[in-house]
Amino acid sequence: MSSLQQTFNDIFKKENNIPEEYKVPVIHQREYLLNGELVPWNGDVQEIYSPVCIPTENGLERKLLGSVPSIGPKEAMDVLDACVKAYDNGLGEWPTMSVENRIKCMQKFVYLMIKERDLIIRLLMWEIGKTLPDSTKEFDRTVDYINQTIDALKDLDRESSRFQQAEGTIAQVRRAPLGVVLSMGPFNYPLNEIFTTLIPALIMGNTILFKLPKHGVLAHYPLLKAFQQAFPKGTVNTLYGKGSEIITPIMESGKVNVLAFIGSSKVANGLKKLHPKVNRLRAILSLDAKNAAIVTKNANLDVAVSECILGSLSFNGQRCTALKLIFVQQDVAEEFTKKLTAAVSAMKGGLPWEKDVKITPLPELNKPNYLKECLDDALSKGAKILNENGGYNEESFFFPAVVYPVNSDMKLYHEEQFGPVIPVVPFETIEEPIDYQVNADHGMQVSIFSEDALEVSKLIDPFVNLVSRVNINCQAQRGPDVFPFTGRKDSAEGTLSVFDALRSFSIRSLVAAKITDSNKELLNTIVRDHDSNFLSTDYIF
Repeated sequence: MSSLQQTFNDIFKKENNIPEEYKVPVIHQREYLLNGELVPWNGDVQEIYSPVCIPTENGLERKLLGSVPSIGPKEAMDVLDACVKAYDNGLGEWPTMSVENRIKCMQKFVYLMIKERDLIIRLLMWEIGKTLPDSTKEFDRTVDYINQTIDALKDLDRESSRFQQAEGTIAQVRRAPLGVVLSMGPFNYPLNEIFTTLIPALIMGNTILFKLPKHGVLAHYPLLKAFQQAFPKGTVNTLYGKGSEIITPIMESGKVNVLAFIGSSKVANGLKKLHPKVNRLRAILSLDAKNAAIVTKNANLDVAVSECILGSLSFNGQRCTALKLIFVQQDVAEEFTKKLTAAVSAMKGGLPWEKDVKITPLPELNKPNYLKECLDDALSKGAKILNENGGYNEESFFFPAVVYPVNSDMKLYHEEQFGPVIPVVPFETIEEPIDYQVNADHGMQVSIFSEDALEVSKLIDPFVNLVSRVNINCQAQRGPDVFPFTGRKDSAEGTLSVFDALRSFSIRSLVAAKITDSNKELLNTIVRDHDSNFLSTDYIF
């Protein structure tokens, strides 16, 4: 047996060697949430397979986790109609409900969600190959995000609870919902990323069409009853099936008011073009990214290596905020790549629940082949794989590859690899990484590694106008969730954060009247008798 085979021969285990506490039941879901009911489904289904493979007599095979409904265009339009009916042009129970009562519904949902914590964490590991610590973090961070959103809405409502006077007019300004929201999210954070749009959209009074992601879909199954029990009927409705078949007629109907989408810019552009009245469609989008790190000769290389590994290989590099291209100044390139290579070679690969595992199987079927194509292209144009076992692949498992020197002729320089490959580009002058960003199609984040204050300041000023976030001596990342999250060029549309998302999914509406004695008495009566959910001076604690 070769040393390579010996290193990786036990990545995949027989089922009887998998600890009981990490196993999940096979879930054959035969229902979807429609108009407050879990509607039975007897039609076509989509089988769900894990990236975790099981050794069998026929070799390694992905484990079957279960199946979900694959509804068609007719059923999809029924789901849309339920959502439209629940909103009822803003007259429905949910959009007219008081902020205080919407918050109570959301708090009930969180309570019910926490009851399903253990199963959801295990499903995340099995469905997308996310490690136990990261799956746990995703769940807990999502709960924290919902609670932070509730607190932010309370603050927003308190600010709006007073009347304003100007030029003989008295008014109260509040946030009102926008309508029907189509929420579509990615597989890499199937809980957290989706909920960062779905939750603020929901709590602001919109009704939701929830298209489940292709990978990570079963992780939402335990939450269907929570949605059903916590919110009025029709407020949240779920969509399963092929996006090309069911989303097209939904968008073409013109009944969607907001598109909340996290994915590729190509798909987002196609979806927007389907809408017959684009001026009526608000889009909140988080899209492609090719975030660069810049390591100068004045960097602390140990810090740079540590943060670049976190940035490029957390969850196998399958994050929009991952560092996907590392520029290193020629003076320190040899030392930096030596340290980086050693650190990557020492990383442990294995199954998601195993202790200290950092590299896990990939959920996308075609991803290993695509990554090999990128490596072959780079090698044919003069690059080398520096780390031991770099690019080793067995079925869904792909060990990280440090590729150096990468140049602008290679696919890895331009394309978002979205996987465990680290392209390293040597540069002489600082203008080179700046020129890269100027000409790039994306503009999400950059990470600058340098201990020289003047050098850092001269990099900050151009990059703040090229990307949306400049990180100093740390990896690119989304959090903390109270910070704005957006991007330039093809990377985003709209801004998300706990604070910004509430505004993104609502519009300022006001009630105004001339300041007369009769109007004062009228408004005072409405407020005193609590006859209006909108016009109110109640203070939510």
